[in-house]
Amino acid sequence: MMITTNVLDRQPLFANASYAREAIECLYRVQALYPFFLYAFVIMPDHCHFLVRVPAPETIGRIMNSYKSGLTFDLGIPKLWQRRYHLRLIAYPDQTKNYIHQNAVAAGLVECAEDYPWSSASGRWDITELLWE
Repeated sequence: MMITTNVLDRQPLFANASYAREAIECLYRVQALYPFFLYAFVIMPDHCHFLVRVPAPETIGRIMNSYKSGLTFDLGIPKLWQRRYHLRLIAYPDQTKNYIHQNAVAAGLVECAEDYPWSSASGRWDITELLWE
């Protein structure tokens, strides 16, 4: 499934490189606590996309609560997130992965997805190979 979560009032907080890096590092800390498969992600200035599969007994709610509250604490920004997040069940994971990776290109932040450092497209971050069941 694809998860999208937005910064409160769509403020471009993750344009700050140290905040963007912490957003990714927090994602991996949550994954260590509540194991899930992470296939792709992008941390955009004002929102995040994640392509994941969450095996039982873990839940998306537990993972997202931990991620959003953990990053709020880590950054010391009391009102960081919009209240909810969006979930999309997907039929075509390869297309969804491409959409996530092309987000920074579509926003005009880079010309090539691999050049955006806050995305799994950059090759700098560990992700699970996309083998969909």
